[in-house]
Amino acid sequence: MKELQNGFPKDFLWGGAIAANQAEGAWDAEGKGPGLADVEILPEKYSRQNIVGFYHTKEEIEKALSDKEGYYPRRSAIDFYHRFEEDLELMKGMGFKCFRTSFNWPRIFPKGNEAEPNEAGLKFYDRLIDSMLEKNIEPVMTISHYEMPLYLATEYNGWRSRETIDFFLNLCRVLFERYQNKVKYWIIINQVNMAKDWSEFASLGMLKDSFADDRNSAVYQALHHQLVASAKAKKLAKEISPKMQIGMMNGEDFVYPATCKPEDVFAAMERNRMNNYFCSDVLVRGEYPGYVCKYFKDHHITVEITEEDEKVLKENTVDFLSFSYYFTQTLSAGDAKRPQPNPYIEKSIWGWATDPLGLRHSLNQYWDRYGLPIFIAENGLGALDEVTEDGKIHDQYRIDYLAAHIKAIKEAIKDGVQVFGYASWGSIDIISCSQGEMSKRYGYIYVDLDDRGKGSGKRLKKDSYYWYQKVIESNGEII
Repeated sequence: MKELQNGFPKDFLWGGAIAANQAEGAWDAEGKGPGLADVEILPEKYSRQNIVGFYHTKEEIEKALSDKEGYYPRRSAIDFYHRFEEDLELMKGMGFKCFRTSFNWPRIFPKGNEAEPNEAGLKFYDRLIDSMLEKNIEPVMTISHYEMPLYLATEYNGWRSRETIDFFLNLCRVLFERYQNKVKYWIIINQVNMAKDWSEFASLGMLKDSFADDRNSAVYQALHHQLVASAKAKKLAKEISPKMQIGMMNGEDFVYPATCKPEDVFAAMERNRMNNYFCSDVLVRGEYPGYVCKYFKDHHITVEITEEDEKVLKENTVDFLSFSYYFTQTLSAGDAKRPQPNPYIEKSIWGWATDPLGLRHSLNQYWDRYGLPIFIAENGLGALDEVTEDGKIHDQYRIDYLAAHIKAIKEAIKDGVQVFGYASWGSIDIISCSQGEMSKRYGYIYVDLDDRGKGSGKRLKKDSYYWYQKVIESNGEII
């Protein structure tokens, strides 16, 4: 009988994750062009339960670019662009084995359709990646994390255009060739499966006033272009260097059936397939599954899929699977397929259910379905942290959340699941993706900035910093 792992592997990649657009700032420095995230203004009022922005008309975008009064938090963020050495040194102090971040596409190709990259932008990533390696931190690099050049959105309608595949592959080629001996693990597109339900979100780059045809068909066509681009990127990477490991990433959106009523169980199964497994089925198994084809037919969705598309998908499946995990919900057949909070689970102030057993469940489900190595690309608790008079941040609530989820990962490993890394979100406080506020904090490191970007920018270690330091040092034995 196969001997199972009894704890975290010796070479387990402990670390954290951020996104370039939420951390770097320097939005127009050294030739960088504007990206989708750079036109997101901080609302005067917002709901903690909703995502705002990322869905505009061309006129609204032009107005944002000329606006001199509004506060656009991602334009300055936490100034990681200028302070990454200090921040990486703090991560090294925790013992990080890996650090996941992303390339800011318009920093490298300001408009997105240029033939040659912006060398100044690449030199920033040279310095960033070299600094990680000097500190023995494995870079885990995401190529696209809601950072499309604004020009591709306004002039090409983002991923709705097949031309965007070639623009993206041009970016991939530059990155693969430049960093083939420095970056082993690559995630092509962040949370690719979320695009079809978050079409207002930045992942597709489609304009609000661009739906001349059927909206659903347009969204799924754009998603198809992302899937094809992912497969072509895998092909390109292996041609440049077979050593590079290419992964896909889901945003885990699992729902439990609200009851054991067969209709509820089936409704949950249907939603989990379309929301969780659709994109991973395509990128891991290499073809569109029958349930997606049926869904398209039943909902009169038309997607142009060429024979070349089918061939490249089939022949270029990914090396590993990654996903983000934050919460679970429930679903019944009678609620218009809108997930509801689980009454048995405690929720954060942002309405996200704390469900560590759900993480173990998801790990087992993905492993049973695909048998691929798994990297947890995001997991964390957004909370309102307070600094005491003596400069301390006592975030026991974060420690409790992360400890429970790390224990769940350990149990999944005992179940036989091959998990090779964990990058909690985020390693340092950054601008929130949901609303753009700073007060929703995830990090082990506090950044002294408020929602309007005011403050010293000073970095402070939270209690969770020292806790995670011990977790890593003990390889997950001390939790």
